[in-house]
Amino acid sequence: MTFGRRGVMAAMLAAPAVTHAQGAAGTVYLTIDTGWSREAEQIAAILARQGVRATLFVADEPTFRGDRTLDASWAPFWQARAAEGHAFATHTWRHWYFRGDPAPGRVRYVAWNPKEGETVLDQAALCEELGRPTARLQALAPTARILPLWRAPGGRTTPNALAMAAACGLTHQGWTANGFWGDELDAAQYPNASLARRAVETTRDGEVVVLHWGVRSRREPFAQVLEPVIEGLKARGFGFAPLPPQGRG
Repeated sequence: MTFGRRGVMAAMLAAPAVTHAQGAAGTVYLTIDTGWSREAEQIAAILARQGVRATLFVADEPTFRGDRTLDASWAPFWQARAAEGHAFATHTWRHWYFRGDPAPGRVRYVAWNPKEGETVLDQAALCEELGRPTARLQALAPTARILPLWRAPGGRTTPNALAMAAACGLTHQGWTANGFWGDELDAAQYPNASLARRAVETTRDGEVVVLHWGVRSRREPFAQVLEPVIEGLKARGFGFAPLPPQGRG
């Protein structure tokens, strides 16, 4: 997908490994990107209580603790998630954004604030950018199950980024039409109660949902309503499963 999370919502209004958990109404594929990680333990506890296995896309991002998500200080957290049967995939190392194709076999890669840096990646550099997070993760959590998938920050890709990542052996995985539950949106405009209601009502079979381990700017963390959303979807007959290795369209 090439659209940003906020644009989607504005226009419309993430134990033993589990590979399939279809309910009567179908399967939801919950995916979680790293983010600020303030609610990481809370979300992990909810998933464990509910028996939900997700696909965790990892990048080396700053956290609320003053460290970074792939520092050694986070090893126990990732080890616990691997032991619970969650799958993992790459979300890029720097969590920069793909902003165009300046030449064949090249892609422009820019920080959220362009003043913080940008570069042009060739094939080898792109493979390094995508491969580094999961290599680091496996050093921290050797039992982690890594899928050959990647997600571009913001879901923003370019033709060259997609083709070059495919040459690295990776398939891009975005999220589906109703899979943005709004955990990054302004809480004053999009309160948890309305986001939760929408998530339960609009989620469909095969939905790929994107969430984060915490969003710094949101004053009413979506984690507060995550468990009722999961329970509401289960009541509708949905099961949850990690993504298959080939991903989902």
